[in-house]
Amino acid sequence: MSAMQGLLRRSASANGYSPISWSSAKKLFHPASAQRYRCGFVRSLTLGGTFPRSQPERPDLRAGDYKFSKGKYLLSSFCSSSALFSTFPTPTKQMANVPYLKLNNGKEIPQVGFGLWKVTENTADVVYNAIKAGYRLFDGAFDYGNEREAGQGVKRAIDEGLVKREDLVIVSKLWNTFHEKEHVEAITRQQLEWWGLDYFDVFYMHFPVALEYVDYNKKYVTGWQNLDGKIVQSKATIQETYQAMESLVDLGLVKTLGISNFQGSLIMDLLRYARIRPALLQVEIHPYLTQVELVKYAQSVGIVVTAYSSFGPQSFVELGWDKAADTPLLFEHPIITPLAKKYEKTPAQIVLRWATQRGLAIIPKSNSPQRLAENLSSASGFDLTQEEVDSITALNKNLRFNNPPDYLGDLYIFA
Repeated sequence: MSAMQGLLRRSASANGYSPISWSSAKKLFHPASAQRYRCGFVRSLTLGGTFPRSQPERPDLRAGDYKFSKGKYLLSSFCSSSALFSTFPTPTKQMANVPYLKLNNGKEIPQVGFGLWKVTENTADVVYNAIKAGYRLFDGAFDYGNEREAGQGVKRAIDEGLVKREDLVIVSKLWNTFHEKEHVEAITRQQLEWWGLDYFDVFYMHFPVALEYVDYNKKYVTGWQNLDGKIVQSKATIQETYQAMESLVDLGLVKTLGISNFQGSLIMDLLRYARIRPALLQVEIHPYLTQVELVKYAQSVGIVVTAYSSFGPQSFVELGWDKAADTPLLFEHPIITPLAKKYEKTPAQIVLRWATQRGLAIIPKSNSPQRLAENLSSASGFDLTQEEVDSITALNKNLRFNNPPDYLGDLYIFA
């Protein structure tokens, strides 16, 4: 044992920590990290994986489950050489202090993820850089048309040892044109092939509406219209589709089921026949569409709610939608901007913190490294008062931007 290793071990013991063996350390981290400094204690300090002495060694758990701050302090005190720091690997668990939400099937998801809607340029690089920034949940869908490219970004990050597959929560969705039971498994397997994965962590029914089947080889993405340019509903029921999705879990293709764009009565009906309860509900939520009662109901039956389009009109202005263009931007709203100044945060962080304090998961996106970090920190670090949360909730106008009749002239899903 070197003098430095001995000093670190004595310092750890004095602070209530016990060293772990190198063999255990290798189980905690990616095999690519199994290199220099074969002192499990030094490695565990660097990665926040030190074990309180009162707790038995748990090589089945990851480093992110253990204390970090004290270990970091000890390392900086005794290993100040930049050369030494550079030899330690990157943690495989999410680096930022992002809370995890427990689902009704016992699994967990990060409260802040990265949404892939409208990520159509340099998608692989965007996903890879988001992983480097600490994102661990990626919310995709067949309809986004970028699953192959997103999978390339994931593969690059895994190949380089930034993460392991099990560190990531990969989300996708079943599109409306594949609701018949005979199409559900086939399109899911195709989507997994595009991602380069064996399973999805979460798989949603994207909308509670079934449309006529469209062969994706003839039209990708299939969209809302058939090959004749018409919107034609199919006869598949929500029950038929959901039970086919339950079979995906039985086959190991999907770990967790979710529903998206469902309203309360549809959820109540689905729960009557669901063999595998949906664990997640993804719906549009922002200060102009707070959905208080829907959130309250979903949470009361053990369903975690994920908010999409958290910034309201901001996401839709670039699509040229009049409703969005005519709505005041939340980032400039006189309720939001004083709070941003008070807490020394951006307006976006205030809006996101309003959502996370309601217990919602969020899936913002950005190409800016600074905004990536800001968004990721929006589930912790500061708290709005209840009065401030209520003042933002009071902005509600029941204003829905993703409303199919507005852009299709049909399918009154939310009527």
